[in-house]
Amino acid sequence: PESLEAAIFARAREGFTARMTAGFCWPWSQPEPDGTLVPDVTVGDFERPWNARADAKGLARGVPKSDFWAYDPRGIGQIGCVYTAQGFEFDYVGVIWGNDLVFDPDASRWVGRPSASRDTAVKRGDDFVNLVKNTYRVLLSRGMKGCYVHFLDRNTERFVRSRLEGDSPPPPSRTQSEAVVPASPP
Repeated sequence: PESLEAAIFARAREGFTARMTAGFCWPWSQPEPDGTLVPDVTVGDFERPWNARADAKGLARGVPKSDFWAYDPRGIGQIGCVYTAQGFEFDYVGVIWGNDLVFDPDASRWVGRPSASRDTAVKRGDDFVNLVKNTYRVLLSRGMKGCYVHFLDRNTERFVRSRLEGDSPPPPSRTQSEAVVPASPP
């Protein structure tokens, strides 16, 4: 996720709108007593906070309220989820694809893992797999010019890469990797 974040920051420095998002696979804590955000989204050594919750009070200076996360420049160091990213479009979006939805190549099907989800509304739903597929469809479609993706599951990454048009660079040789998914031309 570090290189995904570096790409998002680089695009923002170039003057593009850019944000990072993730599947709802980590807790979304209330702010610390000092108003700072808890780094709930953790992948190895990578730790970042979700954007501020809608009901957050007493936020520290420099932490935008949830309504402003998408376009306040101070929101770039925070991760958005489907609930804060839907309805917004950016030039570039970064997506951390969690373990709540993985592709099983042996069965040739998507597998939902409710135990990896922190989205109580989706976990209570009747069709977990389709609800989480929709979550990633929303997140992946927020970038108008391009989308960077970090996959926690290698088989899911392989499946998604196999569905991309054109040449996609081979994945790095590590357990977790990211893919650059260019947006369709206008």
